[in-house]
Order: sequence, then structure tokens, then C-alpha cells
Amino acid sequence: MNPYRLRLPGPTQVPQRVRDAIARPVLAHRGSEFRAIFARAGELIRPLIGTSRHVFFFASTGTGMMEAALANALAPGERVLVAVHGQFGERFAAIARALGAEVETLETEWGLAPDPAAIAERLHAREYRAVVAVHNESSTAVAAPIAEIGALLRGRPELLLVDSVSGLGGMEFRFDEWGVDMLAAASQKCLMCPPGLGVACMSDKAWQVVNRDDRLPRYYFDFRRAADSADKGETPFTTPVSMVCGLVEALEMIHEEGLPQVFARHQRLSAMLREGCAALGLASFARENLSGTVVAVETGGRGKEIIRRMYERYGTVIAGSRNHLSGRVIRIGTMGAVTGDDIHTDLEQLKSCLANPAFA
Repeated sequence: MNPYRLRLPGPTQVPQRVRDAIARPVLAHRGSEFRAIFARAGELIRPLIGTSRHVFFFASTGTGMMEAALANALAPGERVLVAVHGQFGERFAAIARALGAEVETLETEWGLAPDPAAIAERLHAREYRAVVAVHNESSTAVAAPIAEIGALLRGRPELLLVDSVSGLGGMEFRFDEWGVDMLAAASQKCLMCPPGLGVACMSDKAWQVVNRDDRLPRYYFDFRRAADSADKGETPFTTPVSMVCGLVEALEMIHEEGLPQVFARHQRLSAMLREGCAALGLASFARENLSGTVVAVETGGRGKEIIRRMYERYGTVIAGSRNHLSGRVIRIGTMGAVTGDDIHTDLEQLKSCLANPAFA
């Protein structure tokens, strides 16, 4: 039987060191032993986010953190502008609508990045409570120009809410410098952990809004509660202690390699995979602002068959799309604990699957 190879753009394979850390005896979530580990998690993750601010952790997936950001930022009926250039921008807009916000979208052709000039035009025409963007759109393998979008909002009332679920830890992120007001991220991608741990960070500008009593209903994801508990080195409710232990180990691994080296490795491996796929006749779907953590390639309608053959022949799990790109693209993660050997194996297996007479 073939070994199971997880090559999705999240969740990703978890290194043995991280698995061992998660398997340690469970600690009391309000005990002194865990407080030290919890503090270490915050200390280690701040450089990845590019902030000196407090970082909050929740038992959640990335989608939960997207909802949490919106619930803390918005009051009922407030207007939000969502830059959509893929599936997760669509999800952010859908969450905002479900929460009762007035949602406007700035639609960008999938495969391209949002245009800051187009956002500037919308901002010139009216005010919003928030502008929402996806740092790394894993459905299309395109990154957004977050620094340029943040520059548009300096001195304006709008908050900048950013999903970096598939970027944080594998691509550069400068929360403070870029003017990001709320970050939503999670554990299961570049941070090399299983799903289940959410990450959030807020600017001073965001806290001025979050602390208002007229926001949307919030309880578990109330950032004010999280801030009150942070003063005691705790979370408001039961902390996923084993996940935090795993995250600390993963972050230690990242810092041992060095952040610049981690980012360079992700870029190098994604370029290697794109170039190898192009040589096999699979052109990149992304046409600009190429992601450093996921590769999406055109398949000429053969996507589902390629995915099936990769799994049945090799035990390798890659992704397609659950949207209008279904069957048109395949996506492979270049995030987390990935090496050049992984990419070479991906390409050899793809070459074998594409050599099938059915694809001739």
C-alpha cells in the first residue's frame, strides 16, 4: 500500500517534532507551567506577523477568525468593502452578509491581484467601516498587495481586515508597517500544525472600534474578553493547550532555520514546482503576484482525473477547486515543512499520471 502523502495547500504535513510536542501530557490551561509556554508562543509568533503587539490565540479554524474579525469590527448594517480575487474573498463577503453587514465587493478576475487604484476609487466615493482583503488567495495562488492597500487607509476611518491563513509563516507579513488593523490566521498551513488553532492581532486603531458597545453580538470571539485575559497570561475560555505546545515547537523550528531563509525556501520551492509543471504542459493559473506557498496550474479540464490518479497510484493527496474552477485547476501546497525532494516527487508523479493514454 502506498504511503499517504499530504500535499494540499492546507492542512499540511506536520513534522515529527511538532507531533511529539502535541503528544506531551496535557497541562492545566491556567497553571504556571502552561503560562510560560503560552507566553513563548506569543513571543515567537510576533516576528512572523511583523508586530510588537499582543497576539491572541483561539480554538478555531481560519474561517472562525475571519468571522471573529468581522464581528468585532462591525455594527449592524455598517458598510464593508471586500476585495475578492478568489474563493476566500468570496467567503469573507459571505460571512459579512450573514452577520448583517452591508457588503460591497470589488471583483478582480481570478488569477490577478486586487488593484489598489480601484480600491482608492471606491474610497473616494464613500466611507466604509472596513476594507477586507485576502493576503494569499490559496484558491488561485495569487497574493494581494496588502502594503499598498494599507497605505490607502492611513488617516481614514476604515479598518483593514486581512486573512493570511495560507500566507503567515511562509510569506512576509508586516502588520505594523503595512497598516493592517486586524489579522485572521490559523495553524494548519505554513505554521506546520494540525487544524484547530486560530491567530488574531489588532492595531490601536482597531481597538478603538472593538471597544465600542454597539458592535455585532459577540461572546466566545469577543476580543475585549481576550484582552482582559491576556493580562493574566490566559485565554477567556479553555485553551487548546496541546495545540499551543505544538505551535511553540513549530515556531522554534522556523526561527532555527531563520525567517529570511524560510521565506526564501517557500519562494524557491513554489517557483520550482511552477516551472516543473510548465514543462509538463500545466501552465500557472496565477498571472501576477505569485504566491510563495501554493501553486495552482491549468489542467485543460483534466483536474479531477489527475487528482484521482495521484491518490490511487501514489497515495498523494493534492487539491482541485470547489468553485467554478472545478476540474480546471489543480493546487499543490509549497508551505510548511516542504523540501526540494517533495517537489521532485510531486513532479515525477505528475509526469507519470499525465503520461496515461487517456491524457494524450
